Parts: sequence; C-alpha cells; structure tokens
Amino acid sequence: MKHNWNVTLLIVVMFFVAQLIGLYITNEYVGEELPLGIERPELDPETSYVPVFLIILVATALAFVIAFFKAVRLWKFWFFLSVFFVLGIALGAFFNEYIAFGISLIVAFYKIIRPNVWIHNISELFLYGGLGAMFVPLFNIWSVSILLILIMGYDAIAVWKTKHMVKLAKFQSKMKFFTGFLIPYGKNRVAILGGGDIGFTLLFSGVVFVKYGLISLIVPLIASLGLLGLLVYGDKNKFYPAMPFIGVSCFIGYGIVYLLA
Repeated sequence: MKHNWNVTLLIVVMFFVAQLIGLYITNEYVGEELPLGIERPELDPETSYVPVFLIILVATALAFVIAFFKAVRLWKFWFFLSVFFVLGIALGAFFNEYIAFGISLIVAFYKIIRPNVWIHNISELFLYGGLGAMFVPLFNIWSVSILLILIMGYDAIAVWKTKHMVKLAKFQSKMKFFTGFLIPYGKNRVAILGGGDIGFTLLFSGVVFVKYGLISLIVPLIASLGLLGLLVYGDKNKFYPAMPFIGVSCFIGYGIVYLLA
C-alpha cells in the first residue's frame, strides 16, 4: 500500500470531487464563450488529439528543461500564468468574469509567495474545470479516446522507462509549486497525484458527459475506483504511472455508460 488508509481515501475523494466540480464547470460552458474574450483553439474534433498531444509533449519537454537547469524564476512565472488563466476560467462558472479573474489573481499570487497546502489543494479542485471548459468542446468520443490511449502509453514510458516524469515530480515537490494534489503526512512523507491524472480523466469524462448526460458520472466513479486500486496495491517505495490504471477504468466506465444509455 502506497500510503495509509486516511491519506489514500483523502486522495481518492479529492480526485472524485475534482471530477464533479470539473464536470459542472464544463457543463456551464457548453455552447458558451470563455470569459474575457478568451478563445478556444479551432481544431477538427476528429483529429484534435494530434495537435493536443504534440502540445503536451512540447510542454512537458519545456518543463523538464526548466527543472534540469533549476530555473526557479521561470518556473514560478509559468506556474503563476497557468493558475491565473485556468482558475479564472473555472471560477467564471460561479462568478462575474472580473470577480473570477480577480480571485484567481489573488490565489495565483498567494500560491507563489506563500505556498500553503490548503490553498494549493482547494484551488486544484477547481483548476481542471477550466481546462475542461476550454478543451472538451474540441473533442468527440473517438478523438478523446485516442488521446487517452496516447497519454496512457506516454505516462507508462515516462515513469517506468525514461523516468523523466519522476524527476519532474520531485522537482515540483521541492519547489512547492506542484500541479496536482499534494498531501504531506508522517515524517517527511508526501502523497502526490499529478495534475495530468486529474485533467485527462476530466477531459474524457467531460466529452462523455456532453453526449450522455448525468449517467456519465459512472466514468469518474469507476476511474476513482481504479485510482483506489492503484494506491491500495501499489508499493510505497515505487513510483507508478497513474494514467494506465485510471485510463483503463475510464474505458470500463464508458462501456457501462454506453450499455445503459
């Protein structure tokens, strides 16, 4: 077991809550424009997985270069801008757009100047809804499925083979600017769940949700059980790529939705 039961259940619950919040935010933006005139990329839903996956590879490479050279200021700037824009879009589902971006500015600034585990994790619950609002309309079931398969394969290679994702996660933890959930406990122990694991699950769930409605909540539920299985049966001294396990669970969840819809 990777962590104790309290921490394990907390991670899984936070993951599931992030999915629910993200789906609500995504649904609020279906057929609507993003706040402050922010525009979504114009992509063909049939092939959108190609440019999106390439962007992910480039972004990961840039992050790794920043980590390799320990360019802390550049990392802070990138982290700040990402939180500001994405959280602003997410909060736009609840507040006036100017209030939403005002709050996101304060949160982003606070996360840089005075990193706090509570502020960090609470904001992470909402962040991925902003990504869902931006990217879910760019996909259909076919293209998001292909993207999920590509991400599952890439995650496995990046953790088990090249191990560069492990190095990147350690760098983020040391800098205290981490994309994903971070729960410190015990004597210098920390439980982490990467932002990609949350975000790509939400992207898949969001596309299914747009097509099938509330019954699609089965997808994040089954995905959460897949994450639970990984945390329960995983070795605490090893790093695991979460997406192969969560991704398979997403497809199982979609299969159930497809049969019941």
